[in-house]
Amino acid sequence: MNDQKMDEARRFLAAWPDTRAVELLLPDLNGILRGKRIGRRELQSLWRDGVAFPATGILLDSRGALIDGLSYGSDDGDPDYVCRPVPGSLVPVPWVKTHPGQCLVALEHRDGRPFFADARHVLAGVLSRFEALGLTPVVAVEFEFYLLDDSAGEVPRARQGRVPGTQRRPSGPRVYSLEDLHDLDPLFSEITAACETQGIPAGSIVSEYGAGQFEVNLHHVADAVVACDHAILLRRLIRGMAKKYGLAATYMAKPFAEIDGSGMHVHLSLVDCEGRNVFAPQPPASAPDRYSAKLRHAVGGLLAAIPESLAIFAPNANSYRRIRPGCFAPIAPNWGVNHRHVAVRIPVSDDQNLRLEHRVAGADCNPYLAMAAILAGVHAGLTQNIEPPRMIHEGEVMDEKVSLSPRWETALDAFDAGRLLPDYLGAEFCRVFGLARRHEAEAFHAQVSNLDYEWYLGTI
Repeated sequence: MNDQKMDEARRFLAAWPDTRAVELLLPDLNGILRGKRIGRRELQSLWRDGVAFPATGILLDSRGALIDGLSYGSDDGDPDYVCRPVPGSLVPVPWVKTHPGQCLVALEHRDGRPFFADARHVLAGVLSRFEALGLTPVVAVEFEFYLLDDSAGEVPRARQGRVPGTQRRPSGPRVYSLEDLHDLDPLFSEITAACETQGIPAGSIVSEYGAGQFEVNLHHVADAVVACDHAILLRRLIRGMAKKYGLAATYMAKPFAEIDGSGMHVHLSLVDCEGRNVFAPQPPASAPDRYSAKLRHAVGGLLAAIPESLAIFAPNANSYRRIRPGCFAPIAPNWGVNHRHVAVRIPVSDDQNLRLEHRVAGADCNPYLAMAAILAGVHAGLTQNIEPPRMIHEGEVMDEKVSLSPRWETALDAFDAGRLLPDYLGAEFCRVFGLARRHEAEAFHAQVSNLDYEWYLGTI
């Protein structure tokens, strides 16, 4: 390890001399951060040698359980691989009393080869295809989440702002409520300050449609892997700060049946080697509705890829409760201009800032894998000249028929039968991801829920 890379550890220790431990963060298949703590004295050796870590650290279901049917971690004796620090990710953790540091790590073979199931490596592999085209995706992530009150009951309760001048909690939707933001101003101010400390380029925070629901936007960056680093670390930051204030933050796609779910939207444009947005209309503007061939083909590829990608965008049982009419979530593989019911939206912008907004993924997804599936669709569309279906126009009243799978198993069937994602994400990765999701699905459906008792115990 060269001195330049070691300098990051030295600079951090000099800037934060009271740091006694550093948390190593490794995203698993689900986008859940696993890892371990190391002491201050081990930090420089981390940069020099890495730290041993088994593959089972990321090959887990959402509960943290090992996945049946995998040779990794069972038949092979669960050998150690090596976690290496992600440059630029060593930062303090301001919401923990002891103020440890944190650092993202990536899983590799001992000879330096990327481990196939590390989601950062999967996304990096897709990005390399754009390099061959001389194009760079410029992306931004925004996601919704709910804040929950601490409650002794088993059913969570959305945190609602108080009516000004009273202790009353209003009922019903609170979309774009400034009062809710004011009520939580100390929390959001600390979140903003912590983002600055950790170098996370967070933008606006708005009160969303559901009571206790908020949305946070990240700024555009020209590195999709870094954009997903920001997203996954911001989720951790918000969860940590909420806990400090006696609240809980959840990224469940549908925590409440009666109100809207939470999505993760990806804004995307493509720039060439000269920094020009290739989605911008090229004169003479011969394409319909002013949109360039590259934009149309990108949309065509995105929409074609949605059926087999849905298991990534909606990775667990709860995810599919969000896919229903009237909830501002896509229910069909369609596209349109300035329309929030479509899967791929063209926001209002000038030509040079023309971009796509992919709206299918839930806030519960793994950001790296969702981004990889999105970019795989875009790349396939560009290289195969895939034309999209008819565009939904601004203000158009749409058919509310659900054509995206509302069932987990159906989406998994489409994923297993897919041909595009194995090519881009790797056949072995897709095999392992599919096994992981089916393992979790079987465990989920094997449970007897309270609803079983409510519906059937006294009636059948």
